[in-house]
Amino acid sequence: MVLNPNIVTYTTLIRGYCMKQEIDEALVMVKEMTSRGLKLNKITYNTLIKGLCEADKLDKIKDILEGIIGDDGEFSPDTCTFNTLIHAHCCAGNLGEAFKVFEKMKNLQVPADSATYSILLRSLCQRGDYDRAEMLFDELSEKEVLLSSSGSKPLAAAYNPMFQHLCEHGKTKKAERVFRQLMKRGTQDPPSYKLMIMGHCKEGAYESGYELLTWMLRQNFIPDIEIYDSLIDGFLQKDRPLLAKETLEKMLKSSYLPKTSTWHSILAKLLEKGSAHESAHVIVMMLEKNIRQNIKLSTESVQQLFGRGQLDRAFEIIELLYKNGYCVKIVEVVRFLFQRGKLSAACKMLVFCLEKHQSVDIDLCNAVILGLCKSNKVSEAFSLCYELVEKDLHQELICLDDLVAALEAEGKLDEAAFGERDDWCENHRKPRNPRTIGWFKSCGKIVKP
Repeated sequence: MVLNPNIVTYTTLIRGYCMKQEIDEALVMVKEMTSRGLKLNKITYNTLIKGLCEADKLDKIKDILEGIIGDDGEFSPDTCTFNTLIHAHCCAGNLGEAFKVFEKMKNLQVPADSATYSILLRSLCQRGDYDRAEMLFDELSEKEVLLSSSGSKPLAAAYNPMFQHLCEHGKTKKAERVFRQLMKRGTQDPPSYKLMIMGHCKEGAYESGYELLTWMLRQNFIPDIEIYDSLIDGFLQKDRPLLAKETLEKMLKSSYLPKTSTWHSILAKLLEKGSAHESAHVIVMMLEKNIRQNIKLSTESVQQLFGRGQLDRAFEIIELLYKNGYCVKIVEVVRFLFQRGKLSAACKMLVFCLEKHQSVDIDLCNAVILGLCKSNKVSEAFSLCYELVEKDLHQELICLDDLVAALEAEGKLDEAAFGERDDWCENHRKPRNPRTIGWFKSCGKIVKP
């Protein structure tokens, strides 16, 4: 049986010899191939050129190409051919020769792809020739080479040295134009995102950095803690606490726990902005994450909720704080409510305070009870007075006559005698109305109306 090797056979043999860097044997195969009347095709030439490059036989490549390139030549080198040559020259430190090949490529109207530019840019950056690198980078951006579906798929990491240089020198927008072209091709990596985001932070464009953070998370990349800290600090400096809070929430989802000072800074800024709902949410998150509370900030947050009529939410926050071992400045909160005419809430706060065995301001209690009586909220006034009696704090009350009168006016005073409590009023500084004293004698067993 006579064997008749074809172009595929010889190309396979040439590739094998090149892989073993037995270039002389590969060239023998080329001669044998041509002697049999077989013409080398594009795959064969590229295989041979790649092998010669890897064997550092660049002079041999030049001889081969000079004999085959031209109008009458049998081979027209493609993008892959030129990229192989450019890469070989760059690896050998012959950047000048690499750019000559690049110019030859343009003259022959062979389209450069992402690999062409990334090889040259990396070599320029390694040499510190950033001015020339930036010119090449601009050309890449303007021609939108990375958006072309032909050629090799771009690698984001290949452009990171250039991204880093631009971002460190106040040119993040220029870097991002190319980065977004990479995004459209579906190729990004976490270091590229970090370079862009940190570049924006350095230039004060925190919103742009935050937008890229959102895109980064959509790609299921995990930003490092430096990215989050930089964005949060920037938003706080720019007086944008809502964005700082949103960044903190993303930080938590990335399994990072911000420092206590970060929580307090965000909460303080939210309160400055009057963001009552958001500040309350921050307190809840802090409690969930066992973050130490700040009594001043907690108190102010509760006051803002009360001030905006969010009474249920305010009491909910207070309950959560006390349940977790924290507190608020009750007297300040009650005085805040009293001054704004929110007497029912003030009363509820005082009762809550007494139930938690905390000290109260008796003068403030007097004022709240009198205010409730004048507002025809006698039952609430009585409930507060009852709690004070239970805690044996009623001796300093000067509002009892008014309370009894209000109860009688509404028919809520039980005239029956309920035990002896003569000592309750004996030491009071102000003489009591006999009717009030009689009522107080029975207070020990009165149930709340």
